[in-house]
Amino acid sequence: MSTDPTWRRDACAIAGIGTTEYSRDSGVSVTALAVEAAANALADAGLTPADVDGIVRNDMDLVSCAALADGLGVPNLTYWGEAGPGGSGPAAMVAQAVAAIMSGQATTVVVFRSLNGRSGRRFGLSPVATPEVGGNETFEEFFGPYGLLSSGQYFALVAQRYMSETGLTSEQLAQIALVTRRRANSNPAAQMYERTMTLDDYFDSRMLSSPLRLYDYCLETDGAAAVVVTTTERAEDLRQTPALIRSVAMSTCPHPQPGLMYPTLMREDITALPSRVCQETLYSRAGLGPADVDVAQIYDCYSITALIQLEDYGFCKRGDTGDFLADGQIDLGGSIPINTSGGHMSEGYIHGMNHVVEGVRQIRGTSTSQVEGARVSLVTSAPPPAASALILVSA
Repeated sequence: MSTDPTWRRDACAIAGIGTTEYSRDSGVSVTALAVEAAANALADAGLTPADVDGIVRNDMDLVSCAALADGLGVPNLTYWGEAGPGGSGPAAMVAQAVAAIMSGQATTVVVFRSLNGRSGRRFGLSPVATPEVGGNETFEEFFGPYGLLSSGQYFALVAQRYMSETGLTSEQLAQIALVTRRRANSNPAAQMYERTMTLDDYFDSRMLSSPLRLYDYCLETDGAAAVVVTTTERAEDLRQTPALIRSVAMSTCPHPQPGLMYPTLMREDITALPSRVCQETLYSRAGLGPADVDVAQIYDCYSITALIQLEDYGFCKRGDTGDFLADGQIDLGGSIPINTSGGHMSEGYIHGMNHVVEGVRQIRGTSTSQVEGARVSLVTSAPPPAASALILVSA
């Protein structure tokens, strides 16, 4: 495998992780949630707000870097940044923190995502319900008149095309929802902790946008998650076992199309996510390949999104994924266990930041569904028009 000699492996690490409760109605502001998650991450690392000199936010977050700094009591920021769009951002946000540290612009960077995604703005709703959505270079106004009004409809079109081309069945696709629900049933922090699910339950759930049913969708969630990034040398002297950042990568893929999501349906292949290109840079920088990955947190806003990424990151060949899922390869004991906290479909949807947190837990050995001997952890951030990903390794 070719490697990238310009990338500095393991120079930075995630030293602290923090979350809030994941719920349907937090009862507090997104700023309060962000402060709570960030404070928990700093306490986890054994650091204080006075140690922080950098913050990176998601471009769809309502909390500014200055607001978080003020809420935490950070005396001075020498770096602030943002990445996105939305769920494409979390791994790229960690990449920004690494870049700030390696360029000397900061030493200790908090990366966070905070949203009242259930009680506040619900990203899954159509512009009919949220009139402020559309325009502003999203190009959504060109698709709405034809009935394309939500991301669930977008991914249903992707799923229809994929099933038509590969023969994937609904029973096979259901395995992603079933496996992630089992992982949530082991995680007391997951929203679906006490709600088991059978295949019959999956098929009894209502069809939202064919072929995607209710349990093919992520959970709209109130909550926040944060991590603390610093140099590996410094992290080794802090409270927790550091998760070394072996590599990070971003990609828009060739001919990405403008806007946020719907225009990507104009691509030559709508089942090709930017992750197919992103993985080349990611593995090259890491000096690793798919066979080296022990556990993966795969961005799962919808089941089909996770399925396609399993192919894009090299865990199975296109067209073989249905059998791969049916054989239990993404479950504990399989070749690539995924979304071990329950993922976006059964733990909570924090736009991918909770996946970063769980990726660190796997390296620490503290997950509620720990993969035995996990030393290489993949985290992906996926939806169109861009993708990002990171690989974490044990020290």
